[in-house]
Amino acid sequence: MAVRRMAFFDDVVVPGSDAVDPFYLPPPAPILALTEFHRVSLEVVSLATLGRLLHALPRGDGHPVMVLPGFLGSDSYNAALRRFLTRLGYKVHGWGLGRNLGPRDDALTKLQDRLAFLVDRYGEPLSLIGHSLGGIFARELARETPEQVRQVVSLGSPFGRGRNSASYPARLFEALNPMDEIPIALDELHWSPPVPTTAVYSKGDGIVNWRTAVQSEDFAHAPVQNIRVRGSHCGMTLNPTVWYILADRLRQALDDWKPFTADGVAKVLLPRHH
Repeated sequence: MAVRRMAFFDDVVVPGSDAVDPFYLPPPAPILALTEFHRVSLEVVSLATLGRLLHALPRGDGHPVMVLPGFLGSDSYNAALRRFLTRLGYKVHGWGLGRNLGPRDDALTKLQDRLAFLVDRYGEPLSLIGHSLGGIFARELARETPEQVRQVVSLGSPFGRGRNSASYPARLFEALNPMDEIPIALDELHWSPPVPTTAVYSKGDGIVNWRTAVQSEDFAHAPVQNIRVRGSHCGMTLNPTVWYILADRLRQALDDWKPFTADGVAKVLLPRHH
């Protein structure tokens, strides 16, 4: 992967100081952060309740898929989601790099090598699904090698401007990933990659400000869509609505991507304005 220096998170400007950051966003309300665990539990319960409906969804075309974990997460955190997608007929893989601590230790180069290996193995591009930081990685892979990526779906990924001040884990991320050692390609993460990209977000996100997880057509080179769901940040990979959306997105034809439409049961699962 080409190495070009960038600021992974925007510079933090403390409100009230002489410097003014035009992209400053506050983190989520403390009540959202404090209730993350409880809301994840509710999502697990709702997943069990709607399991029969989800498993009755149409099978896909069997193309390969890779699921990337969020910051501090690993493949085990996405195991239930990967099993679900496998039952729908897809060739599903984790990222295979242990715990996601950021782009340190050549993580992105190793990830690009893994993507190339899987593309060579199956003879076709992969769909990439990334939770939080994993979604940022997925977007970067698609930006670097779009011919190897069929589409990207990010789940609560803070790629937008103002992400540093708007994210609770930002300081820990920077402590684990010194700014002068970050090998990320672009300084403008808010630009979408040149492949169809779907951003799933929740206004109930208690970890990152949901506004940083939404993409704009003004910064897109290919079709993009934002889909709002109800739920937490940490429970995105266990949210039955997210599973429903992913099943729909993966069924899109390689050369005929269409935006998600809230029909049937989706009208009940999704917020009125998604």
